[in-house]
Amino acid sequence: MSGRNGIDYITLFDASRHDCRIAGEVKNFDPHDYLERKEAKRMDRFSQFGVAAAKQALANAELVINDLNAEQVGVMIGSGVGGIKVLEDQQTIYLNRGPDRCSPFMIPMMIANMAAGLTAIHTGAKGPNSCPVTACAAGSNAVGDAFRLIQGGYAQAMICGGTESAVTPLSIAGFAACKALSFNNDDPAHACRPFDRDRNGFVLGEGSGILILEETATRLKSRRSHLCRNDWLWYDL
Repeated sequence: MSGRNGIDYITLFDASRHDCRIAGEVKNFDPHDYLERKEAKRMDRFSQFGVAAAKQALANAELVINDLNAEQVGVMIGSGVGGIKVLEDQQTIYLNRGPDRCSPFMIPMMIANMAAGLTAIHTGAKGPNSCPVTACAAGSNAVGDAFRLIQGGYAQAMICGGTESAVTPLSIAGFAACKALSFNNDDPAHACRPFDRDRNGFVLGEGSGILILEETATRLKSRRSHLCRNDWLWYDL
């Protein structure tokens, strides 16, 4: 928003051995601004991003989820790879310390749908909940799927979008191996140029983008803070 390029050298891990040493990191993110310390510890970074962005979006939309509307507010948050950092860390523990030392939270932290599930838990949304896993299109697909759920009468409002945190050693190595990334390490600010004739790959980024979609009739017929169920929108499935 300030016009500054966020692409810079990787700081989340030592990238000195990698051919690509640049990425779009979310700097100065503190999950404890949005989550209790114990809760944040049990989430991968991609889930922390999703929950934080969802809370920001709800506040911006002035949409209050309560007992009257909870079942009519759903969540659709896509992710391409989910908690890949947790998977990498647990693989290291497995190799060095054995299978008995792996965390019981590994699977719940790793699977891609956890951002959507945790967002529902932390916002109180009890409507439709799902996670498209369609690579770079996951967030856009989530918005489209959320729109169709509202259009079909399955929800009156949807928290939707995408979240990703894949700036990790294995992820960067994998994308670099298939020659997908820009290796313009000497000029990070101009490495991402998809429409330039001298483009040479994309720059991996992280973050979350969340929208609040609402059914038009609901907005017109009820106050935003008291989103109510319309009989003609309710289906007994």
